[in-house]
Amino acid sequence: MELRWKEETEEEEALPKKRDEVERGKAKRAGEGAGAAGIAPLEEGVSHPASRPAEERMPEEGESQGRGDSSNDAVRRQRLNGCSKAAGQEEEEEEEGSAEQGSRPTRAGSAPEEDVRLSASGQEVVMLKRRAAEDLQPSGEPRGSEDALMGELSEMVHKVVKSSSWWERHGVDDTIIALNVLNLPLGFLLLRSSNPFVFLVGIAVLGVAYHTLTVKASHLASHNALTESKSWGKLWSIFFIEVCSAFTAERGSYNHVKMHHAYTNVIGLGDSSTWKIPFLNRYVYMFIAPVAVPVLTPLVAIGLLTEVELKTAIRTLCCMFVGFYAHYWLLINVSGFQSIWSALGCMLITRALLAHAYIHVNIFQHIGLPMFSPDKKPKRIHMMSCGVLNLPRNPLLDWVFGHSLISCHVEHHLFPSFSDNMCLKIKPLVSQYLKKKKLRYNEDSYWSRLKLFLDKYEELMVHAPPISELVGIQ
Repeated sequence: MELRWKEETEEEEALPKKRDEVERGKAKRAGEGAGAAGIAPLEEGVSHPASRPAEERMPEEGESQGRGDSSNDAVRRQRLNGCSKAAGQEEEEEEEGSAEQGSRPTRAGSAPEEDVRLSASGQEVVMLKRRAAEDLQPSGEPRGSEDALMGELSEMVHKVVKSSSWWERHGVDDTIIALNVLNLPLGFLLLRSSNPFVFLVGIAVLGVAYHTLTVKASHLASHNALTESKSWGKLWSIFFIEVCSAFTAERGSYNHVKMHHAYTNVIGLGDSSTWKIPFLNRYVYMFIAPVAVPVLTPLVAIGLLTEVELKTAIRTLCCMFVGFYAHYWLLINVSGFQSIWSALGCMLITRALLAHAYIHVNIFQHIGLPMFSPDKKPKRIHMMSCGVLNLPRNPLLDWVFGHSLISCHVEHHLFPSFSDNMCLKIKPLVSQYLKKKKLRYNEDSYWSRLKLFLDKYEELMVHAPPISELVGIQ
C-alpha cells in the first residue's frame, strides 16, 4: 500500500507538467474537449503500443472516457477504487454498446442521435454516436436485419440442398418432362380415331404434354434448373422456349429472370403489367381472350426480335418454324387430318387447352399484392414475402405448370435456380421460417383469387395499383 501511495504522489507531482504538455498540444488538436487535460494521469496506467505517442492517443481516449472531466480528485478516486481500465476493454465496452443500439430502430434521414450511459463508477458519462449507415435504415428495421434474415434462410436451405440427391434436385422434374415427350406419339395416334371420346382423350393428352413442355420445361430452362451444366441448360432453353413455345429465349429469359425476378412488383420493372389489357372487360379477359394466347405469342416474339442480334433473330425464326411445321406435319401424316384448316384448328385447341389457367396463375400470384416504387423497393426477403402468393396444390396444375408456379411460388422467387421438386422440398422450412420471423407468407385458393379479380377487375387490371411502402415491417 505504501508503494502504491508513493507512486500516486509521484504522479500528482508530474501532473502540472503533463497538463502543460496537453495545453501546448491543444493548438494541434482543433475541437479537442477541455476534458483532455484531466485524462493525462490515466494514460500512465493504460497499456498502449509504445509506437504511439501520448498526443496521438489522447483524442481516442478522450472520446472513450468522456470530455469535460478535468477533476484530479475524481481521477485519484478512480485509480484508488480500481476503476482505471485498459484501453482495449473500454473500446470493447463501446462496441458492445453500439451493437446494442444497432438493434434499436431509427428513422431514415434523421440526424444522428446520442445515447448516454454511465460507467461502472457512476462518475463518467459516455456519449456514443450511432453510425451514419444506421440512419439510412427504414423506421422499425434494424440495421442489416434483412440481409441477416436472408443469409440465415439461405444457409438453412442450402444445407437441405447439399443433403439431397441428384434425383431430388433434377431427376424428378426431368422424368416428368420426358414422360410428356413420350406421350406425344400416343396423343397423335389417338386423334386418328373416329370415336369422339377417344378423339377428345387425344386432344387432352396433346394439350397436357404441350403445356408441360412450354410452361414447366421452358420455365425451368430459363432458370437453368433442368441440369447443372450451363451448356446443356442453354441448349434446353433454346429447344423448349423457341422450338416448343415459339418465343425468343434471350428476351424471354431477360424479361422473366432479369426483370420480373429481380424487381418483383416494382412499378414499371417487374410489376406483371404485361399481363394487363385494360380495354377488355373482365369476362372477355378472363374467359375468352386466353384462347388467343397461341396466336399472340409468336407475334409478340417476332416484335421482340428487333432487340436482339441478327444471328439470334435468324436462329429464333428457324426454331419457331421447326416447331410449328413439326406439329402441323404430325397432324397431317400421323393423325390423318385431311385439310390444312382442320389441322390448324386442332393446333389451336391443343395449344390453348390450359391457356385460361396459365393466364389466371400469372396474374393471381402478383397483381393485387403490395407494389413498390423503384427508388423505395424493400430488401429481397421482404419483396418476395410481400409480393408473391402461393396457390394450393393441384394435381393437374402441379404436373403441367410445376410446383414453382403453383404451390411453391414464394420459395421459387426466393431461390429461383431450384427445380420444382426442390422448391416443394424446402417449402415447409421456408414457410415456418418466414412465419417465425413475423414476415408475410401469402397463400390463397384459386377460386378465391378468381372471385377477387372478377369483383375488383377495374381496380386490379385497369387502374394503376397504389404503391406500398414497407415502413415498420419486422
